[in-house]
Amino acid sequence: MNISIVESTDRYRVLCEEQPTIPLFSQAWWLDAVVGPEQWSVVLALRGEEVVGALPYFCNSRWGMTFFTQPPLTQTLGPWMRTSEAKYAKALAMEKDVLGALADGLPEFALYRQNWDWARTNWLPFYWKGFEQTTRYTYVLPDISDPDALWQGVQKDIRGNIRKASNRFGVQVRFADDIGELFPVLRKTFDRQGKQLPFAEEFLYRVDRVASEQGKRAIVLGEDGEGQLHAGTYIVWEGNRAYQLLNGYDPELRQSGAGSLCVWSAIQKAAEHVGRYDFEGSMLEPVERFFRAFGAAQTPYFRVQRTDSRILRLAECGRNLLRKGC
Repeated sequence: MNISIVESTDRYRVLCEEQPTIPLFSQAWWLDAVVGPEQWSVVLALRGEEVVGALPYFCNSRWGMTFFTQPPLTQTLGPWMRTSEAKYAKALAMEKDVLGALADGLPEFALYRQNWDWARTNWLPFYWKGFEQTTRYTYVLPDISDPDALWQGVQKDIRGNIRKASNRFGVQVRFADDIGELFPVLRKTFDRQGKQLPFAEEFLYRVDRVASEQGKRAIVLGEDGEGQLHAGTYIVWEGNRAYQLLNGYDPELRQSGAGSLCVWSAIQKAAEHVGRYDFEGSMLEPVERFFRAFGAAQTPYFRVQRTDSRILRLAECGRNLLRKGC
């Protein structure tokens, strides 16, 4: 198959308008919001004049080196491919050619490290180009159209927390317009862990403004009758999938169960727009346990990486030796 490579963000913007299969985190509007239009680019694979594949990347320069890494607040990136109606063997051959061309078409870099969308299950052409892969996990509700079926899939303790929040603590859900109302519980969540909020408030305001203009976000707040904010959840959607980006709670009011109520309400809100709900994963055991308890399916995705800088490779070897106690 004759594949050519071009680099064109303008052409990619048009593609994003035309292709609902391009995931949220690879959408041009999302990349503009999280890093700005000057800090990302894309290589496109063409068959004739048709775009059959795309690989957007975030360019970050440090110490005189170029890094293609994960943008902030962005779970996945990685390649997109046009859906093929061909038989399996022919479609796989096409995938090999397109992904291989995209890998070769990247500009020079010191480090490439991206989390790929879980729908992209074939990274073998990148392996042949010297890349490595680590499997990570998210949790996904594949069908949120039936609330009764969803409720039956939720574990007993979570269902109890949802009822407790409403019935015993009088927590009610409110959908807010100002993301700033979510900040108090986000700060308290990270304070409890001895950490600072990993995103500047100005950054979150910017991302929310763009998502709000797109009409693709919801801010879910859980408050009691005295106006105390117990918990909150922030979701964004694109195509047929919603993503749970931010979740926070007040540690002093944690026993109310409002955190579970907010997540459950966010799922119901998402069902008005899309068919799937992605908890946006976590490799942290307590967080994983919470997401799994909503009946979500463990779903693997790939972190694909290649280090071309000799200095970085030596540094990685040193870290690995220290980790092994050598």
